[in-house]
Amino acid sequence: MDTQQNTALTRALAEVPGPLPTSGVIHIAIPHTDRFTIVGNHLAQHPDLSCTAVGIAVRIQSLPQGTEVSIKALAARCKEGEKRIAAALRELEAHGYLQRFRHRLPGEKVATRTLFCNQPAALVRLRSQMPSPVPVPVPEQPQAQPQAHAPQSEAESESGSGVEPEPEPEPAPLPPAPPVPAVLLTVATVTSPPPPPFVPLVPPPTAPKPPRPPLPRPGTLTPELDRAATALLSDLRRHAPRFTLSEGDIRQLVPPVATWLERDAHPDTIRRTLIEDLPQPLRHPVKLLKHRLTALLPPPLPGACDLAAPARPRIVVTPFQTCDDCDRAFRSPAPGHCRDCRETREHRGEDVRTAA
Repeated sequence: MDTQQNTALTRALAEVPGPLPTSGVIHIAIPHTDRFTIVGNHLAQHPDLSCTAVGIAVRIQSLPQGTEVSIKALAARCKEGEKRIAAALRELEAHGYLQRFRHRLPGEKVATRTLFCNQPAALVRLRSQMPSPVPVPVPEQPQAQPQAHAPQSEAESESGSGVEPEPEPEPAPLPPAPPVPAVLLTVATVTSPPPPPFVPLVPPPTAPKPPRPPLPRPGTLTPELDRAATALLSDLRRHAPRFTLSEGDIRQLVPPVATWLERDAHPDTIRRTLIEDLPQPLRHPVKLLKHRLTALLPPPLPGACDLAAPARPRIVVTPFQTCDDCDRAFRSPAPGHCRDCRETREHRGEDVRTAA
Protein backbone atom coordinates (compact mmCIF):
# COMPACT_ATOMS: atom_id res chain seq x y z
CA MET A 1 0.00 0.00 0.00
CA ASP A 2 1.45 3.36 -1.07
CA THR A 3 2.18 6.18 1.42
CA GLN A 4 -0.58 8.77 1.50
CA GLN A 5 0.59 12.16 0.19
CA ASN A 6 -0.40 15.43 1.89
CA THR A 7 -1.69 17.36 -1.13
CA ALA A 8 -2.69 20.37 0.98
CA LEU A 9 0.90 20.81 2.19
CA THR A 10 2.28 20.40 -1.32
CA ARG A 11 -0.16 22.96 -2.71
CA ALA A 12 0.63 25.43 0.11
CA LEU A 13 4.40 25.08 -0.38
CA ALA A 14 4.00 25.69 -4.12
CA GLU A 15 2.52 29.11 -3.37
CA VAL A 16 5.58 30.27 -1.39
CA PRO A 17 7.94 32.29 -3.63
CA GLY A 18 11.67 31.79 -3.50
CA PRO A 19 13.73 28.97 -2.01
CA LEU A 20 12.30 27.27 1.07
CA PRO A 21 14.30 26.98 4.32
CA THR A 22 15.50 23.54 5.34
CA SER A 23 14.13 23.96 8.88
CA GLY A 24 12.07 26.34 10.94
CA VAL A 25 8.89 28.17 10.14
CA ILE A 26 7.74 28.81 6.58
CA HIS A 27 5.80 32.06 6.11
CA ILE A 28 2.93 32.42 3.66
CA ALA A 29 2.59 36.22 3.60
CA ILE A 30 -0.52 37.60 1.91
CA PRO A 31 -0.74 41.44 1.94
CA HIS A 32 -3.62 42.85 3.97
CA THR A 33 -6.05 45.21 2.27
CA ASP A 34 -8.36 46.03 5.21
CA ARG A 35 -8.78 45.46 8.96
CA PHE A 36 -5.09 45.28 9.90
CA THR A 37 -2.82 46.87 12.52
CA ILE A 38 0.90 47.67 12.14
CA VAL A 39 2.92 46.23 15.05
CA GLY A 40 6.65 46.84 15.38
CA ASN A 41 9.13 44.05 15.99
CA HIS A 42 10.33 45.90 19.08
CA LEU A 43 7.00 44.87 20.65
CA ALA A 44 6.39 41.52 18.94
CA GLN A 45 9.94 40.30 19.76
CA HIS A 46 10.46 42.15 23.05
CA PRO A 47 12.91 40.07 25.12
CA ASP A 48 11.54 41.16 28.51
CA LEU A 49 7.79 41.11 27.90
CA SER A 50 5.72 37.98 28.32
CA CYS A 51 3.58 36.67 25.48
CA THR A 52 0.48 37.68 27.43
CA ALA A 53 1.73 41.27 27.67
CA VAL A 54 2.57 41.32 23.96
CA GLY A 55 -0.88 39.98 23.09
CA ILE A 56 -2.63 42.50 25.35
CA ALA A 57 -0.56 45.32 23.78
CA VAL A 58 -1.51 44.21 20.27
CA ARG A 59 -5.17 43.99 21.31
CA ILE A 60 -5.11 47.53 22.77
CA GLN A 61 -3.29 48.89 19.72
CA SER A 62 -5.92 47.41 17.37
CA LEU A 63 -8.84 49.00 19.22
CA PRO A 64 -10.21 52.34 17.94
CA GLN A 65 -9.70 55.60 19.77
CA GLY A 66 -11.91 56.00 22.85
CA THR A 67 -12.44 52.28 23.55
CA GLU A 68 -12.52 51.25 27.23
CA VAL A 69 -9.32 49.32 28.11
CA SER A 70 -9.72 48.80 31.83
CA ILE A 71 -8.95 45.43 33.40
CA LYS A 72 -12.61 44.42 33.50
CA ALA A 73 -13.20 45.60 29.91
CA LEU A 74 -10.20 43.61 28.63
CA ALA A 75 -11.25 40.55 30.63
CA ALA A 76 -14.63 40.70 28.88
CA ARG A 77 -12.88 40.73 25.49
CA CYS A 78 -10.10 38.20 26.16
CA LYS A 79 -9.96 34.68 27.58
CA GLU A 80 -7.35 35.62 30.20
CA GLY A 81 -8.47 36.40 33.72
CA GLU A 82 -8.26 39.74 35.49
CA LYS A 83 -5.09 38.79 37.38
CA ARG A 84 -3.12 37.92 34.25
CA ILE A 85 -4.39 41.03 32.45
CA ALA A 86 -3.42 43.23 35.42
CA ALA A 87 0.08 41.71 35.47
CA ALA A 88 0.41 42.27 31.70
CA LEU A 89 -0.64 45.90 32.05
CA ARG A 90 1.97 46.40 34.77
CA GLU A 91 4.63 44.99 32.44
CA LEU A 92 3.59 47.33 29.64
CA GLU A 93 3.58 50.24 32.06
CA ALA A 94 7.08 49.39 33.28
CA HIS A 95 8.46 49.37 29.71
CA GLY A 96 6.78 52.64 28.65
CA TYR A 97 4.05 51.28 26.37
CA LEU A 98 1.26 52.16 28.78
CA GLN A 99 0.63 55.18 30.99
CA ARG A 100 -2.22 55.46 33.48
CA PHE A 101 -3.06 58.56 35.51
CA ARG A 102 -6.01 59.86 37.45
CA HIS A 103 -8.05 62.76 36.10
CA ARG A 104 -10.37 64.77 38.30
CA LEU A 105 -13.79 65.41 36.77
CA PRO A 106 -16.21 68.18 37.76
CA GLY A 107 -18.32 67.15 40.70
CA GLU A 108 -15.52 65.62 42.83
CA LYS A 109 -15.27 62.54 40.60
CA VAL A 110 -11.98 60.91 39.64
CA ALA A 111 -11.50 58.88 36.43
CA THR A 112 -8.51 56.85 35.26
CA ARG A 113 -7.20 57.81 31.81
CA THR A 114 -4.99 55.49 29.77
CA LEU A 115 -2.36 56.42 27.19
CA PHE A 116 -0.85 53.79 24.89
CA CYS A 117 2.27 54.55 22.82
CA ASN A 118 3.24 52.18 20.03
CA GLN A 119 6.90 53.36 20.06
CA PRO A 120 8.07 54.40 23.54
CA ALA A 121 11.72 54.68 22.44
CA ALA A 122 10.78 57.21 19.75
CA LEU A 123 8.71 59.12 22.33
CA VAL A 124 11.69 59.39 24.69
CA ARG A 125 13.91 60.53 21.83
CA LEU A 126 11.36 63.15 20.82
CA ARG A 127 11.18 64.53 24.35
CA SER A 128 14.97 64.70 24.61
CA GLN A 129 15.17 66.76 21.41
CA MET A 130 12.66 69.36 22.64
CA PRO A 131 14.36 72.76 23.34
CA SER A 132 14.35 73.85 26.95
CA PRO A 133 13.10 77.36 27.72
CA VAL A 134 15.91 79.93 28.01
CA PRO A 135 15.72 82.06 31.20
CA VAL A 136 15.72 85.81 30.69
CA PRO A 137 18.39 87.57 32.80
CA VAL A 138 16.97 90.46 34.84
CA PRO A 139 19.53 93.21 35.39
CA GLU A 140 19.97 94.30 38.97
CA GLN A 141 19.04 97.93 39.61
CA PRO A 142 21.45 99.71 42.00
CA GLN A 143 19.55 101.03 44.98
CA ALA A 144 20.02 104.70 45.99
CA GLN A 145 21.59 105.03 49.38
CA PRO A 146 19.64 107.42 51.64
CA GLN A 147 21.73 110.39 52.61
CA ALA A 148 22.46 110.93 56.28
CA HIS A 149 21.41 114.37 57.42
CA ALA A 150 23.54 115.96 60.12
CA PRO A 151 21.60 116.95 63.20
CA GLN A 152 20.94 120.66 63.37
CA SER A 153 22.04 122.65 66.34
CA GLU A 154 19.65 124.44 68.58
CA ALA A 155 20.73 127.79 67.20
CA GLU A 156 20.02 126.73 63.61
CA SER A 157 16.69 125.27 64.53
CA GLU A 158 15.44 128.39 66.15
CA SER A 159 13.15 130.49 64.04
CA GLY A 160 14.93 133.75 64.82
CA SER A 161 18.27 132.55 63.56
CA GLY A 162 19.67 134.53 60.67
CA VAL A 163 22.09 131.88 59.48
CA GLU A 164 20.91 130.14 56.26
CA PRO A 165 21.60 126.43 55.95
CA GLU A 166 24.00 125.36 53.24
CA PRO A 167 22.31 123.70 50.19
CA GLU A 168 22.60 119.93 50.03
CA PRO A 169 24.52 118.55 47.04
CA GLU A 170 22.35 116.84 44.36
CA PRO A 171 22.81 113.07 44.06
CA ALA A 172 24.68 111.81 41.02
CA PRO A 173 22.42 110.38 38.26
CA LEU A 174 22.24 106.59 38.15
CA PRO A 175 23.79 104.86 35.10
CA PRO A 176 21.22 103.50 32.62
CA ALA A 177 20.41 99.83 32.93
CA PRO A 178 21.97 97.65 30.22
CA PRO A 179 19.41 96.65 27.58
CA VAL A 180 18.22 93.04 27.50
CA PRO A 181 19.29 91.30 24.29
CA ALA A 182 16.42 90.95 21.84
CA VAL A 183 17.34 87.31 21.17
CA LEU A 184 16.68 86.34 24.79
CA LEU A 185 13.36 88.18 24.80
CA THR A 186 12.33 86.46 21.58
CA VAL A 187 13.24 83.01 22.87
CA ALA A 188 11.46 83.63 26.17
CA THR A 189 8.27 84.94 24.58
CA VAL A 190 8.09 82.59 21.59
CA THR A 191 8.84 79.38 23.49
CA SER A 192 5.69 77.30 23.00
CA PRO A 193 4.43 74.61 25.33
CA PRO A 194 5.79 71.12 24.66
CA PRO A 195 3.89 69.10 22.06
CA PRO A 196 1.75 66.15 23.13
CA PRO A 197 3.49 62.76 23.49
CA PHE A 198 1.95 61.40 20.31
CA VAL A 199 -0.82 62.58 18.01
CA PRO A 200 -3.45 59.97 17.06
CA LEU A 201 -3.80 59.49 13.32
CA VAL A 202 -7.21 57.81 13.56
CA PRO A 203 -10.17 60.20 13.82
CA PRO A 204 -12.23 59.88 16.97
CA PRO A 205 -15.42 57.82 16.79
CA THR A 206 -17.47 60.99 17.23
CA ALA A 207 -16.12 62.57 14.00
CA PRO A 208 -18.89 63.44 11.50
CA LYS A 209 -19.28 60.83 8.79
CA PRO A 210 -19.98 61.78 5.17
CA PRO A 211 -23.59 61.27 4.09
CA ARG A 212 -24.36 58.04 2.31
CA PRO A 213 -25.29 58.24 -1.37
CA PRO A 214 -28.98 57.71 -2.10
CA LEU A 215 -30.20 54.35 -3.35
CA PRO A 216 -30.57 54.20 -7.14
CA ARG A 217 -34.10 54.40 -8.52
CA PRO A 218 -35.33 53.32 -11.96
CA GLY A 219 -36.72 55.73 -14.49
CA THR A 220 -40.14 54.08 -14.28
CA LEU A 221 -40.95 51.39 -11.72
CA THR A 222 -43.28 49.26 -13.80
CA PRO A 223 -45.26 46.37 -12.28
CA GLU A 224 -43.03 43.91 -14.17
CA LEU A 225 -39.83 45.38 -12.69
CA ASP A 226 -41.40 45.48 -9.21
CA ARG A 227 -42.43 41.84 -9.40
CA ALA A 228 -39.05 40.65 -10.76
CA ALA A 229 -37.07 42.61 -8.13
CA THR A 230 -39.27 41.33 -5.28
CA ALA A 231 -38.89 37.74 -6.47
CA LEU A 232 -35.08 38.09 -6.74
CA LEU A 233 -34.74 39.50 -3.21
CA SER A 234 -37.08 36.93 -1.70
CA ASP A 235 -35.13 34.11 -3.37
CA LEU A 236 -31.76 35.15 -1.86
CA ARG A 237 -32.34 33.05 1.28
CA ARG A 238 -32.33 29.87 -0.84
CA HIS A 239 -28.76 30.59 -1.91
CA ALA A 240 -27.53 32.25 1.33
CA PRO A 241 -29.59 31.74 4.51
CA ARG A 242 -28.03 34.83 6.09
CA PHE A 243 -29.97 36.98 3.61
CA THR A 244 -33.39 36.16 5.01
CA LEU A 245 -34.92 39.60 4.54
CA SER A 246 -38.09 41.01 6.04
CA GLU A 247 -40.87 42.49 3.94
CA GLY A 248 -39.87 46.01 4.96
CA ASP A 249 -36.26 45.44 3.88
CA ILE A 250 -37.42 44.00 0.57
CA ARG A 251 -39.59 47.07 -0.12
CA GLN A 252 -36.55 49.30 0.49
CA LEU A 253 -34.32 47.25 -1.83
CA VAL A 254 -36.84 46.84 -4.67
CA PRO A 255 -36.05 50.22 -6.40
CA PRO A 256 -32.26 49.66 -6.66
CA VAL A 257 -32.72 46.07 -7.86
CA ALA A 258 -35.27 47.33 -10.40
CA THR A 259 -32.65 49.83 -11.58
CA TRP A 260 -30.23 46.96 -12.23
CA LEU A 261 -32.93 45.07 -14.13
CA GLU A 262 -33.82 48.21 -16.09
CA ARG A 263 -30.19 48.40 -17.20
CA ASP A 264 -30.42 44.85 -18.61
CA ALA A 265 -28.46 43.16 -15.81
CA HIS A 266 -29.17 39.41 -15.66
CA PRO A 267 -30.79 38.17 -12.40
CA ASP A 268 -27.99 35.60 -11.92
CA THR A 269 -25.40 38.39 -12.22
CA ILE A 270 -27.22 40.48 -9.62
CA ARG A 271 -27.46 37.50 -7.26
CA ARG A 272 -23.75 36.69 -7.54
CA THR A 273 -22.82 40.33 -6.97
CA LEU A 274 -24.91 40.47 -3.79
CA ILE A 275 -24.08 37.20 -2.01
CA GLU A 276 -20.53 36.26 -3.13
CA ASP A 277 -17.25 37.25 -1.41
CA LEU A 278 -18.90 38.24 1.86
CA PRO A 279 -16.98 39.80 4.77
CA GLN A 280 -16.53 37.72 7.91
CA PRO A 281 -18.34 38.15 10.18
CA LEU A 282 -21.40 39.52 8.38
CA ARG A 283 -23.26 41.67 10.93
CA HIS A 284 -25.56 43.84 8.80
CA PRO A 285 -26.76 42.02 5.66
CA VAL A 286 -29.19 44.78 4.63
CA LYS A 287 -26.50 47.48 4.83
CA LEU A 288 -24.18 45.32 2.73
CA LEU A 289 -26.88 44.88 0.08
CA LYS A 290 -27.56 48.63 -0.03
CA HIS A 291 -23.84 49.36 -0.39
CA ARG A 292 -23.29 46.87 -3.20
CA LEU A 293 -26.43 47.87 -5.09
CA THR A 294 -25.27 51.50 -4.99
CA ALA A 295 -21.50 51.22 -5.43
CA LEU A 296 -21.48 48.44 -8.06
CA LEU A 297 -24.36 49.76 -10.20
CA PRO A 298 -23.47 49.13 -13.88
CA PRO A 299 -24.00 51.87 -16.49
CA PRO A 300 -26.85 51.60 -19.00
CA LEU A 301 -26.19 49.50 -22.08
CA PRO A 302 -25.28 51.58 -25.13
CA GLY A 303 -27.69 51.67 -28.05
CA ALA A 304 -27.07 50.68 -31.65
CA CYS A 305 -26.33 54.29 -32.61
CA ASP A 306 -23.72 54.55 -29.85
CA LEU A 307 -21.89 51.43 -31.04
CA ALA A 308 -21.79 52.55 -34.70
CA ALA A 309 -18.45 53.79 -35.94
CA PRO A 310 -18.36 57.57 -36.32
CA ALA A 311 -18.66 58.76 -39.91
CA ARG A 312 -15.46 60.13 -41.32
CA PRO A 313 -15.57 63.62 -42.77
CA ARG A 314 -15.85 63.57 -46.58
CA ILE A 315 -12.86 65.10 -48.34
CA VAL A 316 -13.71 66.80 -51.63
CA VAL A 317 -10.87 66.51 -54.17
CA THR A 318 -10.80 69.06 -57.00
CA PRO A 319 -10.21 67.24 -60.34
CA PHE A 320 -7.52 68.06 -62.86
CA GLN A 321 -8.46 69.97 -66.04
CA THR A 322 -6.51 70.62 -69.25
CA CYS A 323 -6.05 74.21 -70.39
CA ASP A 324 -7.68 74.88 -73.76
CA ASP A 325 -4.77 77.06 -74.93
CA CYS A 326 -1.54 75.52 -73.59
CA ASP A 327 -2.71 72.01 -72.65
CA ARG A 328 -1.33 72.54 -69.13
CA ALA A 329 -2.96 70.52 -66.30
CA PHE A 330 -4.52 72.49 -63.46
CA ARG A 331 -7.10 71.83 -60.76
CA SER A 332 -10.57 73.26 -61.30
CA PRO A 333 -14.14 72.04 -60.85
CA ALA A 334 -14.90 72.84 -64.54
CA PRO A 335 -12.87 73.02 -67.79
CA GLY A 336 -11.32 76.33 -68.82
CA HIS A 337 -7.99 78.13 -68.92
CA CYS A 338 -5.05 77.98 -66.52
CA ARG A 339 -3.92 80.98 -64.49
CA ASP A 340 -1.23 82.15 -66.94
CA CYS A 341 -3.57 81.94 -69.92
CA ARG A 342 -6.27 83.84 -68.03
CA GLU A 343 -3.85 86.64 -67.18
CA THR A 344 -2.67 86.81 -70.84
CA ARG A 345 -6.24 86.96 -72.14
CA GLU A 346 -7.18 89.64 -69.61
CA HIS A 347 -4.16 91.69 -70.70
CA ARG A 348 -5.23 91.35 -74.36
CA GLY A 349 -8.87 92.04 -73.54
CA GLU A 350 -10.09 88.68 -74.81
CA ASP A 351 -12.84 86.57 -73.27
CA VAL A 352 -11.63 84.39 -70.42
CA ARG A 353 -13.43 81.05 -69.87
CA THR A 354 -12.81 79.54 -66.52
CA ALA A 355 -14.69 77.68 -63.81
CA ALA A 356 -17.27 79.47 -61.72
